[in-house]
Amino acid sequence: MRIASTTKLMTALVAIRYGDLYQVCTVGKDAAGVEGSSMYLKAGEKLTLETLLYGLLLASGNDAAVAIADAVAGNVPHFVALMNETAAELGMENSSFANPNGLDAEGHYSTALDMAKLGQAAAADPTLLRIASTRVATIGGRTFQNHNKLLAHRTDCVGLKTGYTRAAGRTLVSCAERDGQRLIAVTLQDGNDWADHAALFDYGFETYPAKTVISRGEILGYARAEGQDIPLRAAASFRWPTAAEEDVTVKADFPELLADAPLGAEVGEAVITCQGKEVGRVALLCGRNVPPRLPTATDWLHTLEREG
Repeated sequence: MRIASTTKLMTALVAIRYGDLYQVCTVGKDAAGVEGSSMYLKAGEKLTLETLLYGLLLASGNDAAVAIADAVAGNVPHFVALMNETAAELGMENSSFANPNGLDAEGHYSTALDMAKLGQAAAADPTLLRIASTRVATIGGRTFQNHNKLLAHRTDCVGLKTGYTRAAGRTLVSCAERDGQRLIAVTLQDGNDWADHAALFDYGFETYPAKTVISRGEILGYARAEGQDIPLRAAASFRWPTAAEEDVTVKADFPELLADAPLGAEVGEAVITCQGKEVGRVALLCGRNVPPRLPTATDWLHTLEREG
């Protein structure tokens, strides 16, 4: 389906990856003349890439999108190529980008699932999330007001991007966070998107609360060394959202015998599965210093046999 200005999440992601926030960008005539929502750029004007990103994500400036493309990649076609390369990297298998602003065009489309993948990548980028979660910003004499009403109405909302064209209807990719758990919601051509996203988040957090499966430092098994049990501890904590009927299991994989393993050495891993599908892995660390194994009489005998 058409995705309108939610496209600008990809534009911002590519710009941050390939550009420099502090680089000074000169606005070209092609950017200044773009139709639709705008941050009102003028040809020849000079702004930092970061300022353009605020105009892109808060004011939804179509002119900002073109100015960013020109500054980062030299021109729009080269920038669009980077957008499609990034989409492929993110596993957006049913998406195609034709421009950096989301104006209706042949070959410019995506799906709700693909946009959720983009939303995940956007929320994982600290710079992008910082800008997208800003409600109001005044930079270089311009004041930008975020179009995302969820930021004002929900304390758990942290972004991401609205969109609208007559052909696409209302589009929205949003992110909410509670107790360290983030959820992404996507709707396309939805005239009641604010209420629908609020309902989706309430359902998601209530039905799939993140639970601590492994705690950092937790002992997940023991290996033998010099006749002693050596504790193996989780290198990190792991949380996973699970419904009440879902089953999460942890299987620790490590050698039965250890030798020459210093304290904190990685000696195995814990594999976490939910409903039989692997969802994560955590390294297992040696819980105490294990010196090299001393040679035994049998070892000496084997050495002598090998040497003739």
